[in-house]
Amino acid sequence: MTKSLPPRLRKVRVLATLGPASSTPEMIGALFQAGADAFRINMSHGDQAAKVAVVQAIRDLEKRFGRPSTILADLQGPKLRVGRFEGGGVTLRTGQDFTFDRSDAPGDDARVGLPHREIFAAIEPGARLLLDDGKLVLRVVEHDEGRIATRVEVGGKLSNNKGLNVPDVVVPMAALTEKDRSDLAWAVGQGVDWIALSFVQRPEDLMEARRLIEGKAALLAKIEKPSAIERLEEIVEQCDAVMVARGDLGVELPPQTVPALQKRIVEVSRRLGRPVVVATQMLESMITSPSPTRAEVSDVATAIYDGADAIMLSAESAAGDWPVESVSMMNAIGEAVERDPGHGDRVHFTITKPDPTTADALAEAAKNIAATVSAKAIICFTTSGSTARRVARERPAVPILVLTPSQSTARRLGLLWGTHAVLTRDVEDFEAMVAKAKRMALRHGIAAAGDQVIVMAGVPFRTPGSTNVIHVVRIRGDELKNYGTNASG
Repeated sequence: MTKSLPPRLRKVRVLATLGPASSTPEMIGALFQAGADAFRINMSHGDQAAKVAVVQAIRDLEKRFGRPSTILADLQGPKLRVGRFEGGGVTLRTGQDFTFDRSDAPGDDARVGLPHREIFAAIEPGARLLLDDGKLVLRVVEHDEGRIATRVEVGGKLSNNKGLNVPDVVVPMAALTEKDRSDLAWAVGQGVDWIALSFVQRPEDLMEARRLIEGKAALLAKIEKPSAIERLEEIVEQCDAVMVARGDLGVELPPQTVPALQKRIVEVSRRLGRPVVVATQMLESMITSPSPTRAEVSDVATAIYDGADAIMLSAESAAGDWPVESVSMMNAIGEAVERDPGHGDRVHFTITKPDPTTADALAEAAKNIAATVSAKAIICFTTSGSTARRVARERPAVPILVLTPSQSTARRLGLLWGTHAVLTRDVEDFEAMVAKAKRMALRHGIAAAGDQVIVMAGVPFRTPGSTNVIHVVRIRGDELKNYGTNASG
C-alpha cells in the first residue's frame, strides 16, 4: 500500500464509466483520486479479454489506497435494429407509407426487413415505432405475422441497422441475450460486485439473471422502458439497486416527462431501501469541453438534492477528452450541494417510513440520536451490508462508517450513499465491539478525542440480519495514543 486516502466527506457516490479514454491503470488511479467511488464496465463495447486488465487495475486500487474498490458490469441487453438497405440507406418522407417485413432482401424507400419476430407478435395498430434514437417516428396502421404497415409521422434519413424502439407495447423478449449470458458469466468469474441488467420490462425479467449470478454479485435493474415504469415498485422490490437510464427513457417517452419520472424512480427506490443511480448525459458537454454548462451542473445538483445514492458519468469519462476533469467536477458539485444548509431538509422530502422491524427502528433511531447529541458518525458492524443499507436509507447528517469482515460486502457498498466501508476482522463480544468502533473512527479520521459516535450491531455477533444493539460512546483523549494510525484491525 503506498498511501491511504481519507474518507470522502461527500455522501453521494460518483460512478465513472471506463472506456478508451480511461482504461489504463494510471488513468483509473487518477479517476479514483479525483473522486470516483465506483467504476462501470460497459459490456456493449470491446471484448472480454481486454477487460480482464481493467478489472485487475481497479482491484489494484485496494492495495494502493487501502480502500475497497467497486465494479459494475453493465450488460448490453437486446438491441432492436432494422435490416439493411440497397445503397446503404433511404430518406423517409413524412406522411408516406412504409412496411417492415420478415424478408432478408435489401430494403428500399417502401420497405425493409425487421429481424425480430417478437415485435410482429406484440405490435398493435396505433403503436409507435421509433427509429435512430427517436429521430424518426412511424405509426402502425395494420399488421400480421409477417408484415407491419406503418405511416411515417416524422421523416428523415434511415440507414443500415439503425436502432428501433417500441415504447407502446411489451415486447416478449428475454432481457438476457446469448451475449449477455456470456458476459454475465465472465463478469461473475472476474468477481465484479454489481451486474446491471438492461431492457427490464417486468419483474420476471430479473429472475434469470438472479439465478445465473448465484449470489456472487448484486443485481441492478436499469429503468429505461415505459413498461418498467408501469410495474416500478414490483421491479424495485426484486432487485438490489436501480438505475434511472434517462437516455433510453427520453427516446421512448416525451423528454419533458423524464424529470418527473426521475424523481418518482428515486423516491420509490429510496422508500423501498434500494440504492438508486441517476445516469446519462449528466455532464455531456465535458466530452469535448473542460467545463460543463450551468444547466448540466444544475441537473447533477437536482439529482443530489433528490437524494440519489450515486450519479454516473458515461461517455464523459469513458471516451471524452476530459475524463479526470469530469470526475473532479462531479465531486465538486456533490461537495458544494452537501455544504448547502438546506441540503439536509431537501433529501428528506421523500418520507422513508421504517418497516416494523427492530433493525429499521434502530436505523431511524440512530439518525435521530446522532442529530440530538451531535454525534460525529454512525458506526455499523455488518456482514451482509443490510444494517448499512437501512441506516443510509434514513439519510443521516453524519458519515456512516461500515465495519465488515466480508470483502464482497465492503466492495458493494461503493454505490451506497454516505458510507465508508472498512474491511476488518469480526468482533467476539460487546467490549471488543466498542473498542474497535472507537479505534476505527480515530484511524480513519471520522472522529476525534471528545467526540461521540453511535455504534450499531447485532447480538449474537456473526449472525447476519440480527441488528438489535445501538450504543452511544464518547472517545476519550487518552485513547488517541492507544490507537495509532497504523495499528492492526
